[in-house]
Parts: sequence; structure tokens; C-alpha cells
Amino acid sequence: MTDDAGEILTPEQVAALLQVSPRTIEEWRRTRIGPPWRRMGRHVRYLRREVLVWFEELDTYA
Repeated sequence: MTDDAGEILTPEQVAALLQVSPRTIEEWRRTRIGPPWRRMGRHVRYLRREVLVWFEELDTYA
């Protein structure tokens, strides 16, 4: 079994992972409320583990 936590994701892959639209991911990035991201030249990339940690740290409402 491979550890995919260090996998590098595109914004589209993050949108699919979080089940939101790519436009939502773009808006979160623009307003700095979404998961951490990095720029590689013109390209934006995310680390899967950081996206999952960000998600797990969101407030939960029961």
C-alpha cells in the first residue's frame, strides 16, 4: 500500500476530493479561507495531507 498523503493535487482534484466546484476552490484561494496551496510558476498545487488536515480542523456542527 502506498502513502498518498504527500500526493500533489491540482485545484480540480481538490474540488473533487472535497465535493465542491472548482470555482469554489478558486474563491477559497482568493479569499484565503481554503486549504493551504502553493504556486509553481503559473500553476497552483495542493498537498493532499494539508487539504485533509485543513478539512479535519473545520468546526463541526452536530
